[in-house]
Amino acid sequence: MSGHPQRRKVLGGVVALATAPALARAQRGAEGFPGQPIRLVVPYAPGGTTDLVARLLAQGLGERLGQSIIIENRPGAGATLGSQAVAEARPDGYTLVMSNIASHGISPALYPGLRYDAVRDFAHIALVISNPSVFVANKDFAPADLKQAVAWSKAQPRGLAIATSGAGSTNHLLVVQFGQSTGANVNHVPYRGAGPAMTDVIAGVVPMMADSLPSAAAHIRAGSVRALGMASAARHPAFPDVATFREQGFDLASNSWFGLSAPAGTPAAIIQRLSDETLAVLGTPETRRRFAELGGTPGEMDPAAYTAFVAAEVMRWLPVVRASGATVD
Repeated sequence: MSGHPQRRKVLGGVVALATAPALARAQRGAEGFPGQPIRLVVPYAPGGTTDLVARLLAQGLGERLGQSIIIENRPGAGATLGSQAVAEARPDGYTLVMSNIASHGISPALYPGLRYDAVRDFAHIALVISNPSVFVANKDFAPADLKQAVAWSKAQPRGLAIATSGAGSTNHLLVVQFGQSTGANVNHVPYRGAGPAMTDVIAGVVPMMADSLPSAAAHIRAGSVRALGMASAARHPAFPDVATFREQGFDLASNSWFGLSAPAGTPAAIIQRLSDETLAVLGTPETRRRFAELGGTPGEMDPAAYTAFVAAEVMRWLPVVRASGATVD
């Protein structure tokens, strides 16, 4: 009889014997990790928030792990090219990606032919930082605030060009929503990263940019660009003199996030080790000080929480992208 206690005992032993090798393999996968340098893919060009945060994290994480963290910039297609490369990499913990709101939140809705699943094809490790967006302008750009920028755009036959780090970013959607809600005549100009976009804003190639605060912070402080508006719910403590969009009459807010992820199938013990060490780095006074200077808030999500967060973001942005009418340029 299938319910016989002795039969259940034998079957239980068989299951235990079958499960033991898999468990042992997972445990062995974490033994001695890391035994070589780790490659951290940044799916944008150097100089933007993703790159800046990755380099700050790599220093502390490398010290804790006792191995070098090598940054590899692989920009293109709204951060999806580098992310796809990691999704297809060997799941051994030695190839990671700075997952972000563009590659793992917005792009699944914006790119119909996306070749990875933002949740299923990754083992998500930890949320690293979140921060608001900011509109900045070339220091010689005539408008002094957002209302003047709207009026200026309407007076120009070609409208107002606003750069971003690329299609699919939260700043891309912010530019689209800014034009829709204000009636401004705006043209989105996508770059392969915030660094190249900021270089052109400073040079006057494009007059304005929507950027994540960490990558814009140093340029604002240096006076290389002027901040016209912060897309946060309240004035940011790092930049108390910059008025919010809402203070200027525009009911818009935008927040970006950046995290750490690995290919799906990476041993759970390795993911947990990377998460524990990442959260330890984020909890240090030095990291918190640097993030505060950049206008960012350290993340505090473990693998389970960050995985649930990414899944929720994918669902949250789907109707937003559709309603905005945003398309890949």
